[in-house]
Amino acid sequence: MKRRILVIDDEEDIRELLQLSIEMSSSWEVFTAGSGQEGIEMALTYQPDAIILDVIMPDMDGPTTFQLLQENPETRNIPVILLTAKVQTDEEAPYGDLGVKAVLSKLINPLHFAEQLAAVLGW
Repeated sequence: MKRRILVIDDEEDIRELLQLSIEMSSSWEVFTAGSGQEGIEMALTYQPDAIILDVIMPDMDGPTTFQLLQENPETRNIPVILLTAKVQTDEEAPYGDLGVKAVLSKLINPLHFAEQLAAVLGW
């Protein structure tokens, strides 16, 4: 089964790194969005199997984007994984309380990121 992943991050380099690392080590299809608003629109259009969402973005941050996704019946059941540049475990707690599937560090291992996602998502 070909999974569809949506990456929402304002940093183009991060979007490209995540897309390449996922596509190189899996058969999943990856879509990218550069803002929370664009990500919401793409989630409605493509109905991905999971969303990787940056925490800190201008205009609309990750938690706000997640809240809006949760409020929409068409996107509320899509699992969301937050990505944060902050790696302290005490930083994860407030985000985990939102109801996201996981909170991961942006310090990823590109060769194993798809495996990490599959494990977190139970795929």
